[in-house]
Amino acid sequence: MTVTGDTATTWLRARGDGDVPVDTSRVPAREAAERELSDPRYHENDPNLLQRAFDRFWDWLGGLFDSAAGATPGGTLGLVVIGVVVVLLVLGLWWRLGTPRRSPVSAPALFDDRPQSAAEHRTTAEAHAAARRWNPAVQERMRAIVRALEERALLDPRPGRTADEAAAEAGRSLPGHADRLRAAARSFDDVTYGDRTADEAAYLTLRTLDLDLDATKPSLANAPSPGGAAS
Repeated sequence: MTVTGDTATTWLRARGDGDVPVDTSRVPAREAAERELSDPRYHENDPNLLQRAFDRFWDWLGGLFDSAAGATPGGTLGLVVIGVVVVLLVLGLWWRLGTPRRSPVSAPALFDDRPQSAAEHRTTAEAHAAARRWNPAVQERMRAIVRALEERALLDPRPGRTADEAAAEAGRSLPGHADRLRAAARSFDDVTYGDRTADEAAYLTLRTLDLDLDATKPSLANAPSPGGAAS
């Protein structure tokens, strides 16, 4: 607080200090005023450091909001509408894509330790689909696709194979379906490791692919040899 000489003199007179010279210089007067105002009894009701920090934060936030409202068509109402639209878009993406999750460094094997035939995997997939359990239905249908290719000797049976590896290898024997096989593997990975939710359309896509593959003749030039390697 800056106190001029005249102000200091008036203030000191108001306190009843009649012995203070009228011509008190500015520096001693300011120092006297500062000493007086530093008395703790004048600051008993002052906000603490945390309260002051909160006050400054809310002042800053209010100023930011006012600036944004002034720059937005429609003012505050326009800003609120934009905020609602952004929230709805975020919720829509969250619902469509699921919870973001980092991809695993190495995907686990496609099959577990209980070997089943392609027909068994298909039966299980259809049972899940009838109950509208689309995630396990997609998983079992992908397993049926790969097992059927192994049974037809279009893939060599290999423990520990992932869905992506199976799709890449099968695409060499069935080049006309290579893209669909890769897409099927991605669907399997999404629901198995990516915490995504499948739907009826995703299952029907894999079911159609399974039926189409079953009726497709392989490209013999790229079919795996009896030893397991592609010719």
